[in-house]
Amino acid sequence: MSRFKPYDTSQNLLLPVNLAEQLVPGSFEYTLNYLVDHEIDTSIFHEHYNNDETGRLTYDPAMLLKVVLFAYSRGITSSRKIEKACRENIVFMALSADSQPHYTTIAEFISRLKGPITQLFMQVLMVCDQLSLIGREMFAIMSPTPTVPK
Repeated sequence: MSRFKPYDTSQNLLLPVNLAEQLVPGSFEYTLNYLVDHEIDTSIFHEHYNNDETGRLTYDPAMLLKVVLFAYSRGITSSRKIEKACRENIVFMALSADSQPHYTTIAEFISRLKGPITQLFMQVLMVCDQLSLIGREMFAIMSPTPTVPK
């Protein structure tokens, strides 16, 4: 008769996870996290939030920016898929500090703050240029949502 090692999927596990250690030095997500936290002025988002004295606490726009930029870099443009990734993917969990923003929050952040995101993108380009990450011959930006002529 065959014998097998026993297994029990109903057992409890307590696994300590340090989110910062999930961002491997030298990876895109590590660099993105560093740039947003240390090199880019995200205060341009602050004027769009009016909850200084009343209102509910909101997600830090720097965290939302990290999540959105990382998602776009992976070809994920749906706010529902970004929300799911923040619940299921350890890199998204690390970038969002396991805060799991709702898809409506992500979609609203993207649609409402196009102006500041454009300004911030210019800062990213400047930092990348200073680090010689951009070639001087050609640079292309592709929209995550292609426009189809009618």
